[in-house]
Amino acid sequence: MGKKHLSLMKTILGGMLVCAALPPALYWGLDQAYAASTSAVLRSEAEMAGKLTGAMNNRRENITFVFEGKTTHLKSQVQKAVDQAMGSDPYLYYIIDSYAFSYRGSSRSANVSVQVEYRETLQQTAQVNKQVKTILQQIITPGMNTHQKVKVIHDWVVLHLKYDTTYRKYTAYEGLQTGSAVCQGYSLLTYKLLLGAGIPNKIVEGKARPEGGVAQSHAWNLVQLDGRWYHLDTTWDDPTPSPEGGISTVYYMRTDAQMRRDHSWTKSYPAASVGYAQTLSELVSRGGQNAAVYQELQKKLDYRLYEEARVITSAAELHTLAKEAAASGKQSLLFRYRGSEKLLKTDLQGLYSLGLENLSYNSSPFDNTGDLRVYLTWK
Repeated sequence: MGKKHLSLMKTILGGMLVCAALPPALYWGLDQAYAASTSAVLRSEAEMAGKLTGAMNNRRENITFVFEGKTTHLKSQVQKAVDQAMGSDPYLYYIIDSYAFSYRGSSRSANVSVQVEYRETLQQTAQVNKQVKTILQQIITPGMNTHQKVKVIHDWVVLHLKYDTTYRKYTAYEGLQTGSAVCQGYSLLTYKLLLGAGIPNKIVEGKARPEGGVAQSHAWNLVQLDGRWYHLDTTWDDPTPSPEGGISTVYYMRTDAQMRRDHSWTKSYPAASVGYAQTLSELVSRGGQNAAVYQELQKKLDYRLYEEARVITSAAELHTLAKEAAASGKQSLLFRYRGSEKLLKTDLQGLYSLGLENLSYNSSPFDNTGDLRVYLTWK
């Protein structure tokens, strides 16, 4: 019997993403006049912003008011008021599908009309809030610190959502009701869960580029813990297709430098400059009753890969590591490899001599070290 040839299949961890996370479109033009007697009278940009904020939070689709004052720059004033209202709440901003405004009047007074379309109704948002509260009661246990809360929230989102390949489900409500959403739905649900757990966070709008692919619009979260900020991308930590129980942490609590390898953004956000591995190392070194908690997080996040002594630098070292793993009954292996992708594939081919079959792997750059983070599976 001739030697059986099995090929190595390489997939992209995180999968291909196409996700809209762009600001709503603006349409502007003149409309018919509205009766001043049925509309509120406002006299400043701040008053307009307050009026719009309240109306949008109540999901009003048609908002009218009378502006009294000089109307020379009313267009820009209304636009700024709309921007302020939408910017008052990140969740509100991303569930507004589109808006338009128009006005008509004289140099001293004008009737203003703002039309807004939402992706999520007031009742649906209330349902999201109710379900978020229930989820948090289920996954957060007494005594958990904020670091543990972020991890269980991340894991819940990754395990309970799958990527919407129809590109039609953009909200947290749709994600909770159907179990599927695009990145905007992932980040909105993550935002709500983190906020409900008392953890400050923001939604980052930008682009992401799968390996060998084209950059696509994307959204993820920026989380604050103990005064430091970290990127958290629950969408890209959910492999596509996702195996049962599949959770990645490649995009868990990352720095700006780590994210910029395949993510980009142009808006201004707080800097994420300290690696989470460093943060956990500092917390462990302080000792105390929570030291064991942080050590467990280090283990779950595979931060042993940061240890130089564990770096695989040769085919012989990889052979020994895989042999030990297989002997203990494992069918997977995560390791840090020092070498090129071509050399890695050659070294992996040598594992067939151990009797391992259906070898498959994922690889990605390990931070900015020049090494590879490799996840290998077999049967």
